Amino acid sequence: MGCLFCNIVEKKVPATVVYEDENTVAFRDIRPVAPTHVLIVPRKHIPGVRALSHEDEQTIGQLFVAARKVAHQEGLEANGYRLVVNDGDAAGQTVHHIHVHILGGRDLAWPPG
Repeated sequence: MGCLFCNIVEKKVPATVVYEDENTVAFRDIRPVAPTHVLIVPRKHIPGVRALSHEDEQTIGQLFVAARKVAHQEGLEANGYRLVVNDGDAAGQTVHHIHVHILGGRDLAWPPG
């Protein structure tokens, strides 16, 4: 079946999509750790940060612009929110398709882990 997030992008696997454009798809996390927990993925499959190349700069920029749009749409701008990118198993990355977590809706402690 391949990459879970690629399958969500291709609509082969259901997800609660909250935003999409020509470059990105954002959907609710199935195991949220905050009242608002949305994942944003690029349509292009990139396994993680370590796999990025110079050619991916535009894709990553689009990913963060989409994150800002979703945060606004979800009403998180007034109180703030956290963006998280995990890279590799030891960092907690369970799906190896680069993605940004948007966390908000409650106070978030620091350090996070």
